[in-house]
Amino acid sequence: MTALTLETLLALEHDGWNALCSARGGRFYGGLMTAEAVMVLVNGMVLDRDAVATSLDGAPPWAEYELTEPRLVPISDDSAALVYRARAARDGDAEPFTALMTSVYVLRDGRPRLALYQQTTITH
Repeated sequence: MTALTLETLLALEHDGWNALCSARGGRFYGGLMTAEAVMVLVNGMVLDRDAVATSLDGAPPWAEYELTEPRLVPISDDSAALVYRARAARDGDAEPFTALMTSVYVLRDGRPRLALYQQTTITH
C-alpha cells in the first residue's frame, strides 16, 4: 500500500484545495475521480464526477484554507480513506467553512484515484 500513504493522500488533498483556490477545481477533480465516484456535500447533494466537474468550474474560488488532524484509515491493499478537518474562507465570507472531510482513494493503474468524498459540517 505504498502509494496510499498519509503523505501521498494529504498531498493530493492539498493539490485539490489549491485547485479550488485558483478556480481549477472542475478540471482537477474530473481527472482525479474514478468514473463511478461521488461527492456527498454538506447541503445533502450527491454529485457524480461529471456534476462535480461542472459545478466546480463555476464555483467562486476559496481565498484560503487549512487542513488539520489528518488520519489515514487503511481499507485494503489498494484502498484507503483520509479523514481530516478543513477550514476555508472565500473573500467576503463572514464565517469560514469548517468541516470534517473523508476522502476514499483506490489505486487504479498504479495511481491513487478519488472514489468517494464526504463533508460533515462542524461548528468549531
